[in-house]
Amino acid sequence: MPLTLASLVQHSALKLTVRAGADRLDTPVRWVHASELADPVPYMDGGELLLVTATNLDAEDHETMRRYVQRLAGAKVAGLGFAVGVTYEDIPAALVDAAGEAGLPLLEVPRRTPFLAISKAVSAAIAADQYRAVTAGFEAQRDLTRAALAGDGPTELLARLAAHVDGWAALYDTSGAVVAAAPDWAARRAARLTPDVERLRDRPAPASVVVGTTADDTDRIEIQSLGSGHRIRGALAVGTGAAPGTAERYAVHSAVALLTLTTARSRSLQGAEQRLGAAVLRMLLAGQPDHARAVAGDLYGGLLDAPFRLLIAETPAPSAPAAPQLLAETMEAAAARSGETLLMVPEGERVVVLAADGGAAVEACTAYAQAQDDRPAREPGADDGDVVVGLSAPAGPIAVSAAYKQAEQALSVARRRGRALVEHEELAAGSLLPLLADDAVRAFADGILRPLSEHDAKGRGDLVASLRAWLSRHGQWDAAAADLGVHRHTLRYRMRRVEEILGRSLDDPDVRMELWLALKTSAASSSAPTGG
Repeated sequence: MPLTLASLVQHSALKLTVRAGADRLDTPVRWVHASELADPVPYMDGGELLLVTATNLDAEDHETMRRYVQRLAGAKVAGLGFAVGVTYEDIPAALVDAAGEAGLPLLEVPRRTPFLAISKAVSAAIAADQYRAVTAGFEAQRDLTRAALAGDGPTELLARLAAHVDGWAALYDTSGAVVAAAPDWAARRAARLTPDVERLRDRPAPASVVVGTTADDTDRIEIQSLGSGHRIRGALAVGTGAAPGTAERYAVHSAVALLTLTTARSRSLQGAEQRLGAAVLRMLLAGQPDHARAVAGDLYGGLLDAPFRLLIAETPAPSAPAAPQLLAETMEAAAARSGETLLMVPEGERVVVLAADGGAAVEACTAYAQAQDDRPAREPGADDGDVVVGLSAPAGPIAVSAAYKQAEQALSVARRRGRALVEHEELAAGSLLPLLADDAVRAFADGILRPLSEHDAKGRGDLVASLRAWLSRHGQWDAAAADLGVHRHTLRYRMRRVEEILGRSLDDPDVRMELWLALKTSAASSSAPTGG
């Protein structure tokens, strides 16, 4: 309990008497200060018990005392202690009346009670209260640590934290979704804070924000980020009826540290799972589903037993490489809440995900993309840092390679059309690819590409692959060069050689269309099954 004026009045050794403001004795006392200045307010911080002998005050003048007391009340002084038997034998009526009017507690200090005794009593009481708070804080740390080590997840830790702060607590994942809350009724209240958690996510860790009260309750709510290395891994919200004291602060800080450690440990395990997932994905792409199942074991085996979708996410803006990872974390949180298995493999600045067809993770991905598309219209191909997703058709373990190509094709269309997500099913209807099997089309493709193929066969460059990369990237030099692993100047030289060899200008859209169809026909012919 903090020290109050009532505590000092009840201190038998001080023998203080209340002369005004008896209904304000529950006012906390932060410190004690003696001053004989006519205006001590510039040197006050608020919450002090001011001690005076009125040496420099005309304490019998009603107007002077009214102004004096009003200044003290305006400065949030806890109370005024007046020593009798020094300058005045009794507290002048003008001061008593002024204190009563202003509602400022006025204590009579007898001559035999030195100001130093009051200062010592206040100092000892404050020290004792701080000791109790620190002791309670350490006990909260031990209690929360035991809850964290019990291995029962965050729910028990949140329950104990809520008890220590006499309020409620909630844990959020990186997407801003509520993972757990205590007591149970706090989950709905915590869910309304998701926009505040999302804004906090954009600030480097550690970060915190006080969001005040919600619309229909009187909570003081503070949200703290979880994470280290300037990367936020989640957030903790704590609701209390008033600003937390020292002991409550210890409890909250301990919970933040423990949840951060727990999150970091989970991330380490997740890293190991991702490495295993990458191995499983490589085997599936290599056409080795049986080996992939053996490696997947219980961790990913269930995912391979039912139809799944393969998606590839990337960002068109090099300045926002974390966008695909954020989408993956959103899907991961949705999968965790629904008990689904998710295989997520980062590939540089893109992410490849295997998720159950029709599951919560794919639904979360669709909702995430829809939220982007519902924003004000963007120009196709605008590099605004949003995520772009290509989603395959439902597939099984033996068709992962085909699903990967489908996702790549859908991603290319999404990028070109300025859409956040394109599904392969949208491309299948009305596709021109079946028409490319015609013999005449194949002959046309062979004729137009033969000069480039003959040039490449002599070991003088890779013009066919360079042309394909350049056209697939719609003439974007940097992107196409990155796909090929060459400098853009090298790619520009190769495109000039293509024009020289073919005798046609790549600035002509008809030429580009014919070359692209020829390349697609050539690819379709080379991948077509042969009869035996």
